[in-house]
Amino acid sequence: MLTDDFHVFDTTLRDGAQREGITYSVADKLAVARLLDQVGVGFIEGGWPGAMPKDTEFFARAADGELVLKNAVLVAFGATRKAGVRVEDDPQVRALLDSRASVVTLVAKSDVWHVEQALRTTPQENLAMVGDTVRFLRKHGRRVFLDCEHFFDGYKHDPDYGVRVLDAAASAGADVGVLCDTNGGMLPMGIHETVRAVRRRTGIRLGIHTQDDTGCAVANTLAAVDAGATHVQGTANGYGERAGNADIFGVIGGLVTKMGLDVLPPGCLTEMVRVSHAVAEIANLAPDTHQPYVGSSAFAHKAGLHASAIKVSPELYNHLDPAVVGNDQRILVTEMAGRASVELKSRELGVDVAQRPDIVGKVVDRVKQREAEGWSYEAADASFELLLRDELGEAPTPFRVESYRVLVERREDGSLVSEATVKLHAGGQRVISTDEGNGPVNALDRALRSALETAYPRLAELELTDYKVRILPGKHGTDAVTRVLVETSDRQREWTTVGVHGNVIEASWLALHDAVRYGLLHE
Repeated sequence: MLTDDFHVFDTTLRDGAQREGITYSVADKLAVARLLDQVGVGFIEGGWPGAMPKDTEFFARAADGELVLKNAVLVAFGATRKAGVRVEDDPQVRALLDSRASVVTLVAKSDVWHVEQALRTTPQENLAMVGDTVRFLRKHGRRVFLDCEHFFDGYKHDPDYGVRVLDAAASAGADVGVLCDTNGGMLPMGIHETVRAVRRRTGIRLGIHTQDDTGCAVANTLAAVDAGATHVQGTANGYGERAGNADIFGVIGGLVTKMGLDVLPPGCLTEMVRVSHAVAEIANLAPDTHQPYVGSSAFAHKAGLHASAIKVSPELYNHLDPAVVGNDQRILVTEMAGRASVELKSRELGVDVAQRPDIVGKVVDRVKQREAEGWSYEAADASFELLLRDELGEAPTPFRVESYRVLVERREDGSLVSEATVKLHAGGQRVISTDEGNGPVNALDRALRSALETAYPRLAELELTDYKVRILPGKHGTDAVTRVLVETSDRQREWTTVGVHGNVIEASWLALHDAVRYGLLHE
């Protein structure tokens, strides 16, 4: 671990799991914890043992050796003792000890209104609940952090009670008092002012936990650090209840690259993109392409003006070197593209045409014309590379299609069967192949690859992994122009191709045709 001077505390597995649509199995939680450890966070809050059976099992399996952490310490989350109950007799507090976690985060009410209305107890009893529980856990060798729920809302109408909660925790032995913007309604100015004021009034180390209901969770966290907080909490990709929590990757990016705080072990910052996307996969959510620092579009440039400047120096339109956080710069080729965009993109794809101004001009004109017809190469690098190579005369088609046909049959029992026949010439032979699929495009894909596999056995490894259809803006009805994106994999790499036509089957065929051409080109 780094020194204890600054804490990066991740709560993806506890607070982040409260996002609508996320359900982690115990195996998922173990996998996510390993990923978070690889990005170098200091603390991983694993859940609420005793309150949720899955979390109880997670801590048991972790303690029995299924989770070996290199950088982080596992943290159990729970509440203070119940009002009117001795701490020794509270089963939920006992479950925190049984979790065998060396660090415990306790949640406590720090807003008098919540104490009286939600807990239905007195402010004094709430202070005793905090002190008793912290003291009990410390006596059993646990390090304790206190999450002060609704701290900022409570501070607005009673600036003294929240501080009394912090002092009660500190006097009982808690290490950190975490100020929570539970409802997520604060702005950075208010966070900064409150943290600075509270820091002057209490001796306990302060932490910050923010929700993103105003879209300011990361900014609020950084403002709290600027005001003196040395413990930050967040979740991978900002997952969490309602609008989510502070995105831990955005927080880390700001702390390290903007505030100059060395809060991660060496070599971990470049793992952020990989870990962000891997956690999204486990959560079964598509990665946010426009997420700061780690999104695939975070350093993507579309305007020709940007590309012209980047050609001179990438720093002119990037706020930092993408490689610092494990990301890449990308140039998007669209109707907005100029010559610089095409030159930079061709270099990125390994087909450098910078010394061929005639080719650059032709490609720019062709892209603009095709974009006007509905094509888009922004998300279809493979099709754009084929376009480049076609202009250079470097991408001969290794097969010639004579015709294709697709039939869709609805049978008496209600089942649908799609059948496709492809006739083509490859390897000096005329081949006819017929195959079935769970839809017309799947049947076409299978028939095309089946027809080519004798001449090109490697095509057996190709798999259509994604298929997207979009009706183009401004087009309506059954005669609308359709754009199809096809994602293909050969188990080692993935590529995307595009097809556009008034007939969805032909648009799909054009994308499939490019997908196979590209796969053979890189054989």
